Amino acid sequence: QVQLVESGGGLVQPGESLRLSCAVSGINFSRYAMRWYRRAPGKERELVAGITSTGGTTNYTDSVWGRFTISRDNAENTVYLQMNNLKPEDTAMYYCYAERPTAWGDALKYWGQGTQVTVSS
Repeated sequence: QVQLVESGGGLVQPGESLRLSCAVSGINFSRYAMRWYRRAPGKERELVAGITSTGGTTNYTDSVWGRFTISRDNAENTVYLQMNNLKPEDTAMYYCYAERPTAWGDALKYWGQGTQVTVSS
């Protein structure tokens, strides 16, 4: 059974930090690219950050560039999202996502249940 379990969300004030974790089981984690998405109330889901299977390449949406850092520990089957200088507009449910292409041209895709991040004074 594949499980992606996020943790680390919470309520913080603007300017503070949080570190999200996503513990993955049931798949060969080191073969999967990982992403963090978020969905704010009334808005569409947004890709926040991504990291390749080896961790060699990362990418970020413009609004979090320089504030968020995605990383992974393939020995621990965990992906992280360090979020610094949080802003109210970062308030959303954050989701972990795993993807690996198959030999048939499609992809294996898995989602976590999400962890809530609320930034408010």
